[in-house]
Amino acid sequence: MALAADRNTPERGAKDFAFAPAAGQQIFRGALVALDASGELVKGAVATTLKALGRADNSTEDAGYDGVIRGRRGCFRWKNSAAGDAITNADYGATVYIVDDETVAKTNGTNTRSAAGICRGVDAQGVWVET
Repeated sequence: MALAADRNTPERGAKDFAFAPAAGQQIFRGALVALDASGELVKGAVATTLKALGRADNSTEDAGYDGVIRGRRGCFRWKNSAAGDAITNADYGATVYIVDDETVAKTNGTNTRSAAGICRGVDAQGVWVET
């Protein structure tokens, strides 16, 4: 039913996240992480079913008593892919794709890669990607 009066609608920043890692995953602090098709946290990898989350702020080695990996969404600098898949400033605003837990590429690798986020710039150290 549609509203018939004012509503107090809660808000949250949606920058921070915490998920348990999938079995067998070794996630390092600073890694590009994503959710797999089962809703479990995995490190970035070539796959078509991942949903990029952002950067891991802790590792599986220091996950704490609850066993979760905490992280943040935002705009982070990742390594640029090579050769024909290298991202340039001409790709600003375009979707870029996950290669691994620290690298992004210009293309989806002939439909083998999941989206990492939106390119927000390129510099000598890598590609700025907004997740």
